Amino acid sequence: MADTGEAAPDLVTVPAREGLEAVDILRLRHGVGPVLHDRECDTLGFIVPPGTAERWDLPGSACTQTFGGGRRGTQPPVTGTGWLVPPEGAVIEATEPERLRAALAEAVSMLRVVDRCT
Repeated sequence: MADTGEAAPDLVTVPAREGLEAVDILRLRHGVGPVLHDRECDTLGFIVPPGTAERWDLPGSACTQTFGGGRRGTQPPVTGTGWLVPPEGAVIEATEPERLRAALAEAVSMLRVVDRCT
């Protein structure tokens, strides 16, 4: 990928179960940016704007810097991953961190209810 001078996006990684619920919530309400899955389908990674890692502190998740890809590239920015929502299929370029935080909180709450009912 050619260097355009644009900062590489960050990546918020969450357990797959919460992540899948959050993807649905975001798709219905605000749109979702590109999303990665690991090959084992244990985690999902949401592409978020550069600089998010500096202030991300949501328990049960991690936010790291990437070093390329994620926005316009077809190759995932992390080795050993594939696209759940590819850049060309995403409504927005990167998921807004506060909307992602809210969607993850809602997903965790919904899954607690489901777990109590089963």
